[in-house]
Amino acid sequence: MAKNTKNKTITIRQIGSPIRRPESQKKILTGLGLGKMHKTVEIEDTPEVRGAIAKLPHMVEVL
Repeated sequence: MAKNTKNKTITIRQIGSPIRRPESQKKILTGLGLGKMHKTVEIEDTPEVRGAIAKLPHMVEVL
């Protein structure tokens, strides 16, 4: 029997500025589709995305 593979999404908003942050954090923001303050994106909820969010708890919030 085939599994029902619904694509679950997660909505995140940038709440912190990338100014004076390490280059690695800036790249993670770009990879998540963020880059400007208060921008909101909806992306697929995967372990990789959850890990990226966990590295930036001071810069993003999950809605």
